[in-house]
Amino acid sequence: MRAVVQRTDKSSVTVNNINIASVGCGLTVLLGVGADDNEADVKYLVEKIVNLRIFPDDQGKMNLSLLDIKGELLVVSQFTLYADCRKGRRPSFDGAAHPDIAKALYMQFITLCESFGIRVACGQFQAEMIVRLDNHGPVTMLLDSKRTF
Repeated sequence: MRAVVQRTDKSSVTVNNINIASVGCGLTVLLGVGADDNEADVKYLVEKIVNLRIFPDDQGKMNLSLLDIKGELLVVSQFTLYADCRKGRRPSFDGAAHPDIAKALYMQFITLCESFGIRVACGQFQAEMIVRLDNHGPVTMLLDSKRTF
């Protein structure tokens, strides 16, 4: 499971010109599910993301987590995080999970985040979305549940 985690002042998702989700200060997570991912990958990434100390403390140091600041979370599914562009010019998405499996793990991810008391908004699975965000910093982290980077 892969995630692009961005510290944001606000973010939103629009589908067919309708705003379907928005959050204030917190994190925006683009989440990709791999073909061999399971519940352990979900648990690892959720615990890493909600506890990631990337918000400034009183001295301006990155010392606080999403939980510490009581921030909000926008989660958007993005299978393209599993694009393999090493060969040719057209990406291969063979490493991405089948949509049925990906959706189930995506929903587990959201549910587990909510269990921490976090307000979670989400994109629409398998929809073409417009994601707007104000990346504060900018701060962007790449995470992989298999720890490949």
